[in-house]
Amino acid sequence: MAVVYAKKIDGKLEELGRTEVIMNSLNPKWIEKVTIAFQFEIVQPLVFHVYDVDTKYHNIPVKTLKLEDQDFLGEAMCVLSEVLTKQNRSLTLNLHSKIGHVGLRNLGVLTIHAEETAASRRVVEMILHCSYLDNKDIFSNSNPFLRISRIVESGGSIPICKTEVVNNNLNPTWKPLCLSMQQFGSKDNPLIIECFDFNSSGKHSLIGKLQKSVADLEKLHEGRSGANLTITSHHGHKKVLKGELFVDQFCEKEQYSFLDYVSCGFELNFMVAVDFTASNGNPRNPDSLHYIDPSGQLNSYQKAIMEVGEVTQFYDSDRRFPAWGFGGKTFDGTISHCFNLNGSAGSFEVEGVEGIMSAYASALHNVTLAGPTLFGQVIKTAAQIASQSVSYNSKKYFVLLIITDGVLTDLQETKDALVKASDLPLSILIVGVGSADFGQMEVLDADKGQRLESSTDRVATRDIVQFVPMRDVHGGQISVVQALLEELPGQFLTYMRCRDIKPRPLHEAQASGT
Repeated sequence: MAVVYAKKIDGKLEELGRTEVIMNSLNPKWIEKVTIAFQFEIVQPLVFHVYDVDTKYHNIPVKTLKLEDQDFLGEAMCVLSEVLTKQNRSLTLNLHSKIGHVGLRNLGVLTIHAEETAASRRVVEMILHCSYLDNKDIFSNSNPFLRISRIVESGGSIPICKTEVVNNNLNPTWKPLCLSMQQFGSKDNPLIIECFDFNSSGKHSLIGKLQKSVADLEKLHEGRSGANLTITSHHGHKKVLKGELFVDQFCEKEQYSFLDYVSCGFELNFMVAVDFTASNGNPRNPDSLHYIDPSGQLNSYQKAIMEVGEVTQFYDSDRRFPAWGFGGKTFDGTISHCFNLNGSAGSFEVEGVEGIMSAYASALHNVTLAGPTLFGQVIKTAAQIASQSVSYNSKKYFVLLIITDGVLTDLQETKDALVKASDLPLSILIVGVGSADFGQMEVLDADKGQRLESSTDRVATRDIVQFVPMRDVHGGQISVVQALLEELPGQFLTYMRCRDIKPRPLHEAQASGT
């Protein structure tokens, strides 16, 4: 019998399921499946324990078996993404003892095979509108948008979807929005739907919220009825508001999922760019954003690199990552707005997330902080790599992480570069560190529903930027990486669907490999 566990952040194991017991076999093939909810935005470590179940227990349901009464045969560990990124979604691991030493004894191997449930390809498309919203603005009506979040085990929530902003309207109807099964998990899972008044400063005002599952929203549509928004006062009292949410359209359909592409060899190629402007403070001073603590505590730049890199690395087969700095004075005395982080004149790639961390620490000793804060050159360099890839490999999608502390000096040049890059297989994640005003980044994020325009009035093909200020996330329940990566699979799928790029069916991929 095999038992599957999820390994939590604190190292504790949470049992996810057990296979059936196969009698008298040293080469068992279990049929019983264990269901795991895949979450792209986090690393999901799995642990597998294999037991020899004594004959006297064979008629007892496996769920009631006491594991301490069975003979432990070995354990194996992996990350869920490792299995899903294999072309046949199978991964073979060596079994070892709990101590972690195989020794001279061969404890056998364990092969894990993953298959996506049919339900996970299902998406729900809805048109939502609100009526009689409270006005939060003084000189005009509110600019409302909706944010939908999934409730997680810790009691907090992870945003999974945002609508565009409807300007100056207390009775807004939003464009159709799609929620995938991967995002909401089950039609009965509770979702938090919040209505905000958009503010360009990023400090959006809550108009009201409600908690409904996808099944509840379907019932609202069928009954042509609304659900009242509520708001909690400073004293903790919940007030029912006049404003209501309506579901004008509700339909379910099937689409290729993110995992369909990943298991057919599509890759996410990670790139990173680090802000070396003087506003970060002298790296030798403990109050600097670039200060490297001798105790090992990570600064904001290191945290962002680690958290995003640890998730995305599993979707990149060679794990060689382009890494740049910008706004610093390099060894030759010139200020560069896109220099190789590793100090090499020829190669901008480093090995693994550890390579980025090492190159960053080394650059702090060799690069003088300068300025101003310009994104244009870094975005153009990343776009050039993505553009070159299109001509010979349609299975690569690029993810550029920009970490910055400052206000942009080249906002229009950055907009022009982003509009041009919106046709490419590229997403840009921006983490804001420190206490600067990041209002400009909200503009680049285009969450207001207004796509970026270039200086020649060209409109972006799609939204490719996701921005998060680190201070907002640290104060809440969700991590930087979860907030940043929430839209990435959707941006990937939007690009593939726009280009009509389909994943090859699995049997074709296998046939071509034999």
